Amino acid sequence: MIRVLTTEDPVELDSHGRVVREEFGVDTVSRCLPDQPHGVHDDATFARASAKVVELAARMEREDEVDALIVSCAADPGLAAARSRVRLPVIGAGEAAARRALELGSRVGVLDLTTRTPVSVTSVLGTALVASLVPRGIRRTHDLRGEAGLRASVEAADDLVSRGADTLMFACTGMTTIGLAARLTDRVSVPVVDAVRAAAGAAVRAAGD
Repeated sequence: MIRVLTTEDPVELDSHGRVVREEFGVDTVSRCLPDQPHGVHDDATFARASAKVVELAARMEREDEVDALIVSCAADPGLAAARSRVRLPVIGAGEAAARRALELGSRVGVLDLTTRTPVSVTSVLGTALVASLVPRGIRRTHDLRGEAGLRASVEAADDLVSRGADTLMFACTGMTTIGLAARLTDRVSVPVVDAVRAAAGAAVRAAGD
């Protein structure tokens, strides 16, 4: 797991890896990019993260006994370059989530972190993207935490369904961290695609090929 949010907290660092272990029964190793205290939330942080993802992917290929790498960010910074640099399968959370959403529906509503849905998502969804929303008050991944962030995310999901979405997908892996998918399970009547889980499924399949 390549985390784009810098943290020295081992529980925080492992939060996405823990989800993958529990749901897919595979071992995980998580490392984070340096000097990205707020993760990726605009063009500047995306650009800085892209080069770091490539270097970290190469390092993990050398040093960690892993069969696949996941860029745990729905914007997929550095994805194409990392795939060119390493021999391991490299899965982007945004791309994987969009592909999974298309398997489940034809009118996809996207819960975003930024007002511009990542290209990693729009390039896959195309005209199937029916609407996208940023939860009220959310600007960075840290804003999702706490009851206010969770409540705003649930309200945005409800709004997307009311706009005709037959599938929801998360375009921010911080929504995995707050457990948003579980909160929506009994609330919305459409499938919900969690980007970390979608990427993990794709990584497990790729590692087995």
